[in-house]
Parts: sequence; structure tokens; C-alpha cells
Amino acid sequence: MQIKPITLEGEFVRLAPLKLNYLPELYEAAADESLWLWTTNNVKTKEDMLRYVETALGEFERKVALPFVTIEKSSGRIIGSTRFGNIEPPHRKTEIGWTWVNPKWQRTNINTEAKLLMLTHAFETWKCVRVELKTDVLNEKSRRAILRISAKEEGILRRHLITDAGRFRDSVYFSIIEPEWQTVKADLQEKLRSF
Repeated sequence: MQIKPITLEGEFVRLAPLKLNYLPELYEAAADESLWLWTTNNVKTKEDMLRYVETALGEFERKVALPFVTIEKSSGRIIGSTRFGNIEPPHRKTEIGWTWVNPKWQRTNINTEAKLLMLTHAFETWKCVRVELKTDVLNEKSRRAILRISAKEEGILRRHLITDAGRFRDSVYFSIIEPEWQTVKADLQEKLRSF
């Protein structure tokens, strides 16, 4: 599992390595406060976004994360961010998360294709045996989206994280494992054809 900057590109979306110079566009894309309701982060100011990006880049430097900006290809516009995190090469596993997309592009082909690109990289390039996803137990929208990509719900970790606002968060865990990958891949490809 080489943890180095890469670009993952599909028909509708490009996932490019996160860089500090993307900060103004990221801040603009993240202006809708509803994006941060169920996350551990509280991004309201440019300084908050700077802290968010610096944290992601710091995790990349420690080789435990690979963060991206999400670019809508037809406009070339940055509309969100996502990352591989909790990368554990000895166990051939990673997590896909820290995903947010400006509401204008939610429930479109963008997130479906982004997940297909990331899962393909995880299972076919990195040869992962497990990919994890998690969300706040209260985030019904995110839970439905994760189930929609055919991940299996595994359980809830109570008081798992403390948010920037000081709230205790229970996290619901999901996974896709290597024997399921080809079926999940075919299902995501079919979903993309239906948009």
C-alpha cells in the first residue's frame, strides 16, 4: 500500500490531492453549515477550514491518510473533500470517510462515482481486504448513503468521539470486504448508468 499523492478520475468527478492552495475554494464549497451538523469538525470560518486541511495534511505526512479535493469535472469546480484514513498496511485495510459535498451536488452521480474510484483503488491497487466507513449514529442521510453503496452495517461504538462542539458522538460502523468487492463494484457501476 503506497501512500503517495494520486489523482483518481472518472467520467464525472476527479479526486485530486488536497493542497493548502485549495483553501479558498474549499471554504466556499463548505459554506453551508448543514454539512458540519453530524461531523466531529465545526467549520464556520476560514481558520476552521485551515485547521481542517492542516489536520488532513498532517495525517498524510504520518502516512495514515490520503486526502483529496472533490472536483466536478464539467465545471472544474472544487465541490468537497474526501479521504482514505486510518490506513493500516499490515492489516491491508483503510477507511473511506471525512466526505462532504456541497449540497448542490448531493444525490447526484458525484459521490457514487467518487466511492467507486476510491473502492477500486483500495481493493485493486492497494489489495485491501477490508474498507471501513463510519458516520454519526444520528446522521440518517449518511447512513442511507453508505448502505446504498452496499456496505454492511456492523454496529455502533457508543461515545466513540467528542465533536468540536463538545457533544459525545456514537458512531455506526460499516464495511466492505474483499470477497464482496466484485458484486459491490458491479452494483455501483449500474447505479452510475442509471443517473
